[in-house]
Formats: sequence, C-alpha cells, structure tokens
Amino acid sequence: MPLKYLHTMIRVANLEKTIAFFELLGMKETRRHESEGGRFSLIFMAAPGNEDCPVELTYNWDGDDGLPSDSRHFGHLAYAVDDIYETCQTLMDNGVTINRPPRDGYMAFIRTPDNVSIELLQAGERLAPAEPWASMENTGHW
Repeated sequence: MPLKYLHTMIRVANLEKTIAFFELLGMKETRRHESEGGRFSLIFMAAPGNEDCPVELTYNWDGDDGLPSDSRHFGHLAYAVDDIYETCQTLMDNGVTINRPPRDGYMAFIRTPDNVSIELLQAGERLAPAEPWASMENTGHW
C-alpha cells in the first residue's frame, strides 16, 4: 500500500501567537475546523504552492495539561527558504530567537511559541558565510 503525506500535527497553547509565528514564515491558513462538542480547533497552515503539505495546529479550548514543557520528543519541522539570512533577520526583528544561526549559509533552527523545533534550510546552493551569522553562537537548544 503506497503512503501519501497528509500533514504534521503540533499541539499549541496560544493559537494566536502560533498562527502569527507561522505567518512570519510566509504560511497562510488553508483550512479550519472548529469542534464545539470536542472543544478544539484545527487550523491548517501551509506555504504558498505547498497547500498539500500543511502543519495542523491543534488547539484545545480548555487547555492541555498533557502538553510537554519541551516538545523535543516530536523532532522538528523542516522548510526550505529562498534566503536564509533574510529569513532569519526578519524572524529576529520580530522577536524570534535563532537557536542555531545559519553560520554555514545553509541551516538554522528556531522554535515555535510552543517550543517545537523548526529547521530552516537554504534552497539551492548554500550562501557564503556572512556576519553577523558566521560568528553568532547557539542560543538554548534546538
């Protein structure tokens, strides 16, 4: 039986903050499901042209005591970006910590408001090392 990728799901504690975070990455809401009976919302966010590869944000209206304090058990989401330096600068300018800066012109790691790791990879060839990234240290863990 062939498999077909559907989506990646992450639980979120603050829906508005998390949607704003993914919008900073250039993603848009593609679909939403509100369950009054189940008291939860499912919001699907995807990059333009990749609507068939969304992230499902699961928000429980009454909170989620089971949400781990560190979501490392999940692993990470990975996205290619056109300019890793420009993307990281935009994120930093909007208060996002760059946990692993793109010192190599190719890879960076950030975290969502719910502590989920996101790997950003330079599309195509890696960029030449450039400051401030080349000498920037890691912050926290990724």
